[in-house]
Amino acid sequence: MAVPNQVPNPDASPESRLPNDDANAAPGTSGRNGTPDASPGASPAQRTAIAELLRRIAPVADELGERFAAAGHELALVGGPVRDALLRRPTKDVDLTTDAPPPRILEIIDGWADAVWTIGIEFGTVGLRKNGVELEITTYRSESYDPKSRKPEVSYGTSLHEDLRRRDFAVNAMAARLPGHEFVDPFGGLTDLRREVMRTPGRPEDSFNDDPLRMLRAARFASQLGFTVAPDVVRAMTDMAGRIEIVSAERVRDELSKLVCGRHPREGLALLVDTGLAAHVLPELPKLRLEIDEHHRHKDVYEHSLIVLEQAIAQEEDGPDLVLRLAALLHDIGKPKTRRFESGGRVSFHHHEVVGAKMTRKRLTALRYPKDVIADVSRLVELHLRFHGYGTGEWTDSAVRRYVRDAGPLLSRLHKLTRADCTTRNRRKADRLRRTYDDLEARIARLEQEEELAAIRPELDGNEIQELLGITPGPLVGRAYKFLLDLRLDRGVIGKEAAADELLRWARAEGVVQDGAAPADGTEDA
Repeated sequence: MAVPNQVPNPDASPESRLPNDDANAAPGTSGRNGTPDASPGASPAQRTAIAELLRRIAPVADELGERFAAAGHELALVGGPVRDALLRRPTKDVDLTTDAPPPRILEIIDGWADAVWTIGIEFGTVGLRKNGVELEITTYRSESYDPKSRKPEVSYGTSLHEDLRRRDFAVNAMAARLPGHEFVDPFGGLTDLRREVMRTPGRPEDSFNDDPLRMLRAARFASQLGFTVAPDVVRAMTDMAGRIEIVSAERVRDELSKLVCGRHPREGLALLVDTGLAAHVLPELPKLRLEIDEHHRHKDVYEHSLIVLEQAIAQEEDGPDLVLRLAALLHDIGKPKTRRFESGGRVSFHHHEVVGAKMTRKRLTALRYPKDVIADVSRLVELHLRFHGYGTGEWTDSAVRRYVRDAGPLLSRLHKLTRADCTTRNRRKADRLRRTYDDLEARIARLEQEEELAAIRPELDGNEIQELLGITPGPLVGRAYKFLLDLRLDRGVIGKEAAADELLRWARAEGVVQDGAAPADGTEDA
């Protein structure tokens, strides 16, 4: 839920964001004067980071903590907000946990919260808003998957320590009690933050059995935080990769999107491929690791795709672009199906962009992505090779117009994807491709200024077509409209009168009007 005044410096590396441990710090005890005491090894700066987070949501958090305490229940800030405060990363959520069951939570906040929602109450979560601060309170719980079910079985607990034990990773198993601000870190999360490593609070096999999605979360955190995943966790992910099949497509999609939009997606994706998880959630990715023949007549498509992803990211202007990143990652997934060994030792991938677009649509549909995301990503995959027909500028203005028309609102993303797709180590070739695309973009800009390419329409609308040809609404109007659109793309603006003449000539050739019918200017056709 939203937190005002987010922590600054989100772009700093984890190492620079996280202060070194204070070797002389004392073991944690109950906090005093609003400053949390931490487990052994916590530095004053780390304790201050938690205090800053708590101050941002105070007095709401402390007031709520006092209400729970008065009712005989515990309350603690937990998980991601604590981790991100210590890393000085932006904090978007206020997640709280309690021993009170959901009906009791509702009783305690009744008449105090400004708004309450219970959309997650079946999983033990109640949401509320107070003085502009949104919070979610979840009852201590444990959840596990039946091998034949896609839904977790939820049972409530009574201990904060046990609630933290059931969490995915030690860095997410830290808490600050309210209202006293006692910092709780029973599984060494602070140490893992300093070492930049992802471990599970208990045995990784037990954690992944409880919720197989945690295997994807490990890869996601590797992408978002740049952390290393502990070897025993990697082994468990490899051994248990097939368990991910029990998780719903929607949950897999959400984790995959967060991974792809992380700061280090290569690390997360490589972990998925190396552990075998990708074979279950995105099988097209490991299949890009085509066997390279002894003469290396084609690139390592898997490595090429990761480089294209990184080069596309480098061009982003307003933060992570999921559509662009997915298109960069998937743009060559049609190559394995289209690879052919030609005479003379050549290797071809004819029409891999068309095949890849169909494969992209199928995969993203299976992952339950929104229809607009599916359409945009698959269209970019289909168009990513179009530029290579440009040569050294041989395209006519008509071809440039069609390029813009076909890309539509995806044009700026297509520019980025096309530039990112150049991964050659031949500096001269790379510079030539860059200059050629610069020329194409300059021509597009000139034509847009002259003709408003983004809004290209035929010079006659549907009503004018019907009136000129003496026809009623139907498929024939659509055919005539397409003819005029092609005319507009080929010849640019020629004026309504000339467009009408051309339409009549087309209509006569198609048998729509009789020979000798008057053209738009009322004269006989020469």
